Amino acid sequence: MAVDDVEDMSAAMGPRLRAAREQRGATLAAVSCATGISASTLSRIETGRRRPTLEVLLRLSKEYGVSLDELAGTAPAAAPERRGRAPLSFGDDKLVLPLTRYVGGLHAHKHVLPAVEGPPARPRQVSHDGREWLCVLYGRLWLALGDQDLVLTPGDVAEFDTRTPHGVANAGPGAPVEYLIMFGPQGERLRLRTSPAPSPHA
Repeated sequence: MAVDDVEDMSAAMGPRLRAAREQRGATLAAVSCATGISASTLSRIETGRRRPTLEVLLRLSKEYGVSLDELAGTAPAAAPERRGRAPLSFGDDKLVLPLTRYVGGLHAHKHVLPAVEGPPARPRQVSHDGREWLCVLYGRLWLALGDQDLVLTPGDVAEFDTRTPHGVANAGPGAPVEYLIMFGPQGERLRLRTSPAPSPHA
């Protein structure tokens, strides 16, 4: 296996571990109590500031009910003829596709929530260090942000401090929801550019 492949595999584990935890509706504190791994260590692993050891991965794999192959992205693909990185699916609840190497700084991934048949419950909220930006591509996304309840539709963008309790769910029946997430583990902000940069000779 090439060095770049190993780097990609290791870098993608952070968002996969975070998605596995969120799919179970577990907080960092709850996982810490169940596994004996400190919440701060779990947070650093999920945000790409620390690489997990094999022992840590084995504990989390058992706790989340996810195989090491799934965490590493080496599980057999459902459609072998497709090329590129296969999305990581956690049951029927969420599909996650890492879009960056996730080795610190800003990183991005795409989430897909399946269609629901009836009115959803209010999303379970989590909080952690960092800053998040999300953009809805398709469907209606319910964002529970602190005491606020927002319904985002295609083209809507939200940016928030992830220390604020937050959670998402499909806001309505009949269709899935697709959205992009960009996350800065050190609280990085996106910078809006609406005009060309001034000429250095001006």
